[in-house]
Amino acid sequence: MKIAPIDIAHKTFSRKLSGLDTEEVSGFLKAVAEEMEVLIRERNQLKEQVRERDIQMIEFKDRDKALKETIMTAHKMTENLRRDAEREASLIINDAQQRADAIVRDSRDSLKKTYQEITEMKRQKIQFEIALKSLLTAHLELLERNNGFIPHIAGPNEAAMGGNTPNMRNGKPIIEA
Repeated sequence: MKIAPIDIAHKTFSRKLSGLDTEEVSGFLKAVAEEMEVLIRERNQLKEQVRERDIQMIEFKDRDKALKETIMTAHKMTENLRRDAEREASLIINDAQQRADAIVRDSRDSLKKTYQEITEMKRQKIQFEIALKSLLTAHLELLERNNGFIPHIAGPNEAAMGGNTPNMRNGKPIIEA
């Protein structure tokens, strides 16, 4: 059975012959009722504080959960970014290596081609020198056979003058004896 402070304050007792002092009992009951009222208020305040603390605890737990989820998400994103960056760096390095290999290959091909061109030019030079020596030898032999006679061929200016020059007449050399 629950007793409220008002019940204590208004409680009446039956009288007996040599009973208790009614004023003293009433005063005591009022004091008990007031004390009980104070205790109930304190209890209600404590219950309210506990309820507020429970609400705060739930809010803190929710915040803690959200923070943990945020940290996990950030960690996963960081890991994904790191993996993506490593993959991209690897692709860039591979691309650069392929370009470097292509440059080296092209340089080698160009160098090989240059060496081939130099070899071909040397061969052509040797052939030209041989042909020139052969031509000079043939001309020298011709000069020796003709006793040093060098025929004169009319140039464009002489041809315009009808073939007459101090050394030529009618397109024929003048031989003085």
